[in-house]
Amino acid sequence: MLKVVKIDTESKSEVKRFIQFHYDLYRGCPQWVPPFWSDIALMLNRKKHPFYEHSDADFFLAMRDDRVVGRIAVMENKPFNEYHHTRKIQFYLFDAVEDQGVFEALFDQASAWGRERGMTEIVGPKGFSAFDGYGIQVKGFEHRQMMTMMNYNYPYYGELMERIGFEKENDFVSCYAPRERFKLPDKAAEIARRVRERGTFKVKGFTSKKELREWAWRIGETYNKTFVNNWEYYPLSRNEVKTLVDTLLVIADPKYIKLVMYKDDIVGFIFGFPDVSAALQRHGGRITPFAIIDILLEFRRTKWISLNGVGILPEYQGRGGNVLLYDEMVKTVIEGGFEHAEATQMADTAEMVRKDIATLGLEIYKVHRIFHRSI
Repeated sequence: MLKVVKIDTESKSEVKRFIQFHYDLYRGCPQWVPPFWSDIALMLNRKKHPFYEHSDADFFLAMRDDRVVGRIAVMENKPFNEYHHTRKIQFYLFDAVEDQGVFEALFDQASAWGRERGMTEIVGPKGFSAFDGYGIQVKGFEHRQMMTMMNYNYPYYGELMERIGFEKENDFVSCYAPRERFKLPDKAAEIARRVRERGTFKVKGFTSKKELREWAWRIGETYNKTFVNNWEYYPLSRNEVKTLVDTLLVIADPKYIKLVMYKDDIVGFIFGFPDVSAALQRHGGRITPFAIIDILLEFRRTKWISLNGVGILPEYQGRGGNVLLYDEMVKTVIEGGFEHAEATQMADTAEMVRKDIATLGLEIYKVHRIFHRSI
């Protein structure tokens, strides 16, 4: 018999069962990159994750007899609803076996949870922070997941979502280019050269995590402002910005983090991350001394880089800052010796950015879809 039960987040065994299902479901899948167990555990920790300072979430398991066959997190993000004047709940950490009945049971429970709170719509997958991957993958299943910056799921997810009444709300696209194709057109490169010569816009680089940490709060504030017009935006709290920056510092190589400065102000940024997926796969989401050493070595071995977090404040777009930003993206790939570049998860509503990215030789090769339905 199939049933859906709410887990007690104060129970270590129930939290473990909720998290472990994901690892069991994807074990042996070559495209899947296991997340750090501790990162997922933090999402269920009401005392430590900054999301719970302003909002609420619950976690459910679908059980068939004594076997877990699905899971889901359901959240009410109050600042998002207030900012956008909506009454939405969002879902995340959704995984299930290929069974339409399991999908229906989990989302019926999620919808009931939302109705109890006066909500009218459910949307997702959308996580607890800005670095949680968006969407259900609907294209590019043959390609490996880019670290833990996006979700990976089996191909049946999208079809079963549509069967139970979900529709597309938004897509997030990831684009790829090999090194030899990743370059600015000559005209744009000349504009970037002139912008550098004028000196009003400059690029700030980093040589150490200590230096990066000293700039952390300013970077976080700029990140918060840059995406103000984006679909997923809501004003982050100070602790959410801190969590965002702390996450960045854990996985960052300082030389691939760059800021675009206008005089003394940060107006744009590039977050480049060498792809350490292979090492993450070898250690199955566990952080051990050996895993840390292997991940650090993978930073040097990998030939892939993710450009995940590229933006410039809206008021500086079209004034030379964005051309300088793209020129610096190319330098990051070429000077870093990478053979492959991915621009990770850009909203398809960001039409100007996608158009600019296409001029760099990048083509869409993965698509993650945000779904929604009325409840």
